[in-house]
Amino acid sequence: MNSKVSLEGCFPPIPTPFDRHGRVDHDHLAANLEKWQETPLRGFAVLGSNGESVLLKTEEKEETWRTAGKAIGSDRLFIAGTGCESTTETMVLTEKAADAGAHAAMIVTPHYYKPKMDHVALCAHYTFVADRSPIPIILYNVPGFTGVDLEARTIIELAAHPNIIGLKESSGNVVKMGQVVHHAADHFQVLAGSGSFLLPALSVGAVGGVMALAAVAPHALHEIVEDFHAGALNKAREIQLRLISANAAVTTGFGIAGLKEALDLKGMYGGPVRPPLRPLDRIQRDELKQILKDSHILGE
Repeated sequence: MNSKVSLEGCFPPIPTPFDRHGRVDHDHLAANLEKWQETPLRGFAVLGSNGESVLLKTEEKEETWRTAGKAIGSDRLFIAGTGCESTTETMVLTEKAADAGAHAAMIVTPHYYKPKMDHVALCAHYTFVADRSPIPIILYNVPGFTGVDLEARTIIELAAHPNIIGLKESSGNVVKMGQVVHHAADHFQVLAGSGSFLLPALSVGAVGGVMALAAVAPHALHEIVEDFHAGALNKAREIQLRLISANAAVTTGFGIAGLKEALDLKGMYGGPVRPPLRPLDRIQRDELKQILKDSHILGE
């Protein structure tokens, strides 16, 4: 096990490209990764929520990780989203991701049996995987999707495990993020789970973010991190405020279809979503385009 992995910087949870027949488009996946690596992005989360991971078969996940593993350079971090409902299946997928070259595994909370996903169950789940995983584990809390919210005490207890190195916190609860930073083990790193609160998260000790917006606004988000560390807080705040509407558009607003449309508008490949997700209509596309222009993302 090697838990000495730095999570500092900006990471997009990359969308999984599909062709017009609904198959994973490996050529466009590799091409997108090549273009993203011309930006200051620190690395990539492959098959997170924005990767439509819950809509992919196990074989498709393995193939996607293999393509990503070959395309991602040695100077970037490859994080694989391996969380499943079953603890055993999560473990198996984590091993497969490691075999494909992933440096760390990001594991979403199991949530189908929501009332039973308490402190004890979640600690047992993550500890089982972390004890056996050949790569470090990042906890992934996204209650907006799962309905399960990792408590600060659960995160802090898990942070004591040497192979659990971080947290992607998507709830926007900056107070909880501060609690975790203050009380967690020294090796444990906190990441903002959305571009909408990157600066507030940095202010309480986060080291970066895994953010959908990073796929289409990598330079602006990187500049927030750089300005924060340089003490240029007014400049960082100006960028943060400008990006809030765009972040909402490619997340809660238009969802993954909006993020993929934004990639198409940026000259990369977004392509279709997989059903039951639906594409944007013409009015939505026009609205998204205007938001991206107003946020200075088109033309970035």
